[in-house]
Amino acid sequence: MDNTRKSERWDMVIKPRRGWFDIDIKGLVRYRDLILLMVKRNFTLLYKQTILGPAWVIIQPLLTTVVFTVVFGNLAGLPTDGVPKFLFYMAGNVMWHFFSQCLTVTSNTFVNNSRLFGKVYFPRLVMPFATVLTEMINFAVQFLLFIIFVVIYAARGDSGVNPNWQLILLTPLLLLQLGLLGLGFGIIISALTTKYRDLAMLVTFGVHLWMYGTPVTYSTSMIADKFPGLIGVYMLNPITPIIELFRAAYLGVPRYSYGYNLLSVAVTAVVFALGVVLFSHTEKTFMDTV
Repeated sequence: MDNTRKSERWDMVIKPRRGWFDIDIKGLVRYRDLILLMVKRNFTLLYKQTILGPAWVIIQPLLTTVVFTVVFGNLAGLPTDGVPKFLFYMAGNVMWHFFSQCLTVTSNTFVNNSRLFGKVYFPRLVMPFATVLTEMINFAVQFLLFIIFVVIYAARGDSGVNPNWQLILLTPLLLLQLGLLGLGFGIIISALTTKYRDLAMLVTFGVHLWMYGTPVTYSTSMIADKFPGLIGVYMLNPITPIIELFRAAYLGVPRYSYGYNLLSVAVTAVVFALGVVLFSHTEKTFMDTV
């Protein structure tokens, strides 16, 4: 009998993990096919029973950009650093939409998937990672639309659009950082909402307030001109240097010190690491409180 047991080989051993830093990274790699399956599921459910379907990926940023252009550009007359208002607002809107979606959707990971988590074992981080990949697909479509408008305006010559090709090469890194930042904040909130449901109600409201503290509807140069003493504090917002660098790359607007970008990267790393640790610790006991 003992020899039989010794000869047994298990493909997987499921055992409780109690430590704060006991994170199943190998499990994420092993379940990569499940991540892709969840991405497909998320994309299908998002546009299921809609009339226009995936066309909303294009319609939404266009409508939002038009509203921003009319309200903030024409009625309020906010400066756009010498570039076309439509492109200025579209650049900020595309980047912010990607970040806000990663944050808001992942913040409901435990609550929205509690039934599935209670029945089937798989690394719980699969769900938020699948969410970010889904939003990357949406971003890719919106980004392509943005590039089309950039080419059209740049071809005119007198539009003030001057892409910086060296900064454009940093686009994948900016996208990765923005995704990790949204994922980090989202999974921190999802871990906390298992006990404090009030946070789920505050997320949407908080994200809207955060947008107005970020140069989406106005330029950073306007803050520097009107509140020069606060520009250093304003740039501590980790999303601000990302959007500023993105506009500098594709539109040629003035940019601030790269030191703020390095600080933003550091904040992203801390938020993401803290989120993963807190999420992994919460997943061990969330079924008792959700």
